[in-house]
Amino acid sequence: MSAAERKADFIASMIRQGVLRFGEFQLKSGLRSPYFFNLGNVSGGAELAELGCFYADAIEASGLDFDVLFGPAYKGIPIAVATAIALAQRGHSVGVAFDRKEPKAHGEGGKLIGAPLRGRVLMLDDVVSDGATKAEAAAVIEAAGAKLAGLVVALDRQEIVANGQTALERLEERLGAPVLSIAALTDVIACFRAQEADAVSENLAALLRHQGLHCP
Repeated sequence: MSAAERKADFIASMIRQGVLRFGEFQLKSGLRSPYFFNLGNVSGGAELAELGCFYADAIEASGLDFDVLFGPAYKGIPIAVATAIALAQRGHSVGVAFDRKEPKAHGEGGKLIGAPLRGRVLMLDDVVSDGATKAEAAAVIEAAGAKLAGLVVALDRQEIVANGQTALERLEERLGAPVLSIAALTDVIACFRAQEADAVSENLAALLRHQGLHCP
C-alpha cells in the first residue's frame, strides 16, 4: 500500500468514527473552522488497535530512532499504549510512559507512570494547537534526563500562526526536534477531490476556502 493510500485509509477511518467532523466550529485558538478533529472519539478496542497501527506506520516510515514512547495526559495516553502494542506485534518492543496532570502525593507519588524516561523519547499526541502542552511535556522529558526524539501527531491542520509558519513548524523549532503527522489538511482535501457526492463537494469547498485563509 502506498503512502497516499494509507493516508486515505486513515482519513476515512477518522470520518467513519466521528473523529473528523465537518460543519462550523470554534477552535481553542479562537479561529472558526469548517472541520473539527477529536481523537477522544476513538473509544473501542478494535478502533484503538487500528489507531495504533496508523501511528506505528508513520513512525516506521519516519525512520526516527527512539527508546521510549511518551503520551502526555490525557489524550496521548491511549495513543501511546495502542502504538506500543502495534509496534510490539511487529517485533519492536518499547517502553511506554505517561504523566499525570497533578502530582500524586500518596502511593508511588510523582507525576510520571510507566517506563523510566531514558535515552531518546518519542512523544505521541493528537493535534497541535498552540504547542504549550507539548512544550511542557518536553520539559518533563528533559527534566528526567532523557532527550526528545520527536513528536508524532495524527493531523497537521497546517494553520498559519506567524511569519508564514504553520503551528507545527513553529513547534518543531520550539522543541528542537522533528514534528510529524500521519496526515495533513491537504491530504483531507485530496481525498475529497477524489469523490463526487454533493455533501463531499460542499465540505471540499469549505475546506478550500479555509485553506486559502489559513494555510500555506
